[in-house]
Amino acid sequence: MKPLPLGVRVAAGLAATALEQARKLPQQLAGLPLTVVSEAMQLSMRVQQHVTELAIKGDDVLSGLRPAEEEPEWATFDEDETPVTTSQETPADDPWEEEERAIAEVPAFLPAYDDLSIAQLRARLRNLGAAQLEELLRYEQAHEARPEFIGMLNRRIATVKAQS
Repeated sequence: MKPLPLGVRVAAGLAATALEQARKLPQQLAGLPLTVVSEAMQLSMRVQQHVTELAIKGDDVLSGLRPAEEEPEWATFDEDETPVTTSQETPADDPWEEEERAIAEVPAFLPAYDDLSIAQLRARLRNLGAAQLEELLRYEQAHEARPEFIGMLNRRIATVKAQS
């Protein structure tokens, strides 16, 4: 038997391949949307990466033209703040004195002192004598040392002593 011409054989092979691809088409169509979405997302990510790289390169170039502030005026740091001190406070050089202050208990006549707001404390001060007010002042100075509390206690002590 004599072989068929090349063109006929190629045409038959092309038809068989087309038929095979047509049979696979339903399976390929089901995955086509996912493939398209996946490739679109990959392209989007690549574009974002290139844009970010260009922005970084631009920042590097522009930073040489415009010097950055050493420290913005609005920035504050804990070590920059100066601690608030009152004239009543004395430096504690004696470690025993520091320990005594630390273990001092809340005055018995006002057991909820640590939980009071300044307004709540102000309302209770009217009923206290000078000795009790001085005890509260010593306790406040040894523990929280809140300037507004110390100031209010000092003013109340002065008022009570002036009325006596």
